Amino acid sequence: MDNIEKEYQSNLDYLYSFVDYSLTRNLKYSPEKFNLDRMQSLVELMGNPHKDYPVIHVAGTKGKGSTSAMIASILMAADYRTGFYLSPHLVDFAERIQVNSLPIPHGALNQLVEHIKPLVEKIGKLTTFEITTALAFEAFRKQQVDVAVVEVGLGGRVDSTNVVDPVLAVITSLSMDHMNVLGDTLEKIAAEKAGIIKTGKPVVSEPQQANALAVLETMAVGQGSVLTLVGRDLEARLVKHTLDGQWFEVKVRAIPPTPLREEGRQATSAQMFEGERKVSSPQPLEEGLKDYSSSGYSVGMDYFIPLLGKHQVDNAATAISAILQLRRLGFEISDKAIQEGLANVVWPCRFEVLQRDPPLVVDSAHNRDSARKLRQAMEDYFPGKPVTLIFGASEDKDISGMFAELLPACSRLIVTKSTHPRAADLDSLIKSASPYPCALISAETIELALDFSLDPGEAQGVILAAGSLFVASAVRTAWMSRMKNGNS
Repeated sequence: MDNIEKEYQSNLDYLYSFVDYSLTRNLKYSPEKFNLDRMQSLVELMGNPHKDYPVIHVAGTKGKGSTSAMIASILMAADYRTGFYLSPHLVDFAERIQVNSLPIPHGALNQLVEHIKPLVEKIGKLTTFEITTALAFEAFRKQQVDVAVVEVGLGGRVDSTNVVDPVLAVITSLSMDHMNVLGDTLEKIAAEKAGIIKTGKPVVSEPQQANALAVLETMAVGQGSVLTLVGRDLEARLVKHTLDGQWFEVKVRAIPPTPLREEGRQATSAQMFEGERKVSSPQPLEEGLKDYSSSGYSVGMDYFIPLLGKHQVDNAATAISAILQLRRLGFEISDKAIQEGLANVVWPCRFEVLQRDPPLVVDSAHNRDSARKLRQAMEDYFPGKPVTLIFGASEDKDISGMFAELLPACSRLIVTKSTHPRAADLDSLIKSASPYPCALISAETIELALDFSLDPGEAQGVILAAGSLFVASAVRTAWMSRMKNGNS
């Protein structure tokens, strides 16, 4: 191991020496734990790096990572130097901070950590996520990005990323998750997520349940923000899907922009960044679209995404809607860039088919709503085939709800656990699975679970790994290791 890698490992130990709520069992909400005071103090000491470039801020229960990745990919296709902050990582911590899809080099991260250490000491009681978020903001400033896509870590209102004043807020699908922190009703969760909406700045939302949408609409009005809703102002229709990807078309409602509330209104990105090479005078929402009879819609383009599952079409439609809003703010993004960005997006472990014979799918579904969407995707792509489910989850997740959605469609269940400290123990998973008639196997490690699933002596159907991003990622890593070693 060279000096850079030794220092990198030392700096990871430093970052993980702080409170890391993503690793904490039975996390409960308290104002002392969750507020923006520490984060605000830290970025102010750093000279507020997050104010040096426009930010697209993305929150949601499910789909925020996929949608963020699509937005970033489109911006890159339009020749923007694009920062992307995401969490968690799959393999390497540096994946969380990306510029033009490349993780920050370990040496560069080392320099940033050394620079921030004395500032962290001045504030005290910071968390791993707060420090990492500040590192991302500074990395984007040093890399002189044109724009940054920032994914919320948890919730929105008091998430560390919410010190930004974005040019656009995006809210993806909302459902019940992290109830002990965000609230025990969908309305409470929606209110936390909607905390990223800023005064006078546009917001785009994926289709929502009625009670969640009502909260978003109320909070948008209160902030004087125009809410664009996918499914109402922009519609997507799936045309065809295969294991190679999905083709769909989009229609955009031809309506004039709603005036923003003048009181407290702030400058648009075009005004704030006037003179920058990639921001011009605002363009109409329907630029590049053709007239569509008298239905009140304009026809958009046909699109392709390599990501599978109908829910990814909704995510793509949300990304397109966000891009169209950026056009209105003066960003130069052609129809071709939208098509190319979507076609080239890479987002592993989201209904990712690792092999086709036998089919092996890894997915990050980790609550009941996402498990329901996963079951539908399995029925769409592998109808009638027996399913072996490799399942592991964090102990604070709705395991019984996920089993209720997935196990009726499974012939065999292999329960396992990742090395994550919040991973549910095998006995509790076995107990939760006991009401279902599928065959049950317990595997102490991910590698062993994958070996069991690929046993040539078993009847081959479809192998699915789900329940946690950590489990999906670990299965993916184990499978890649098998392929490297010549196993099948």
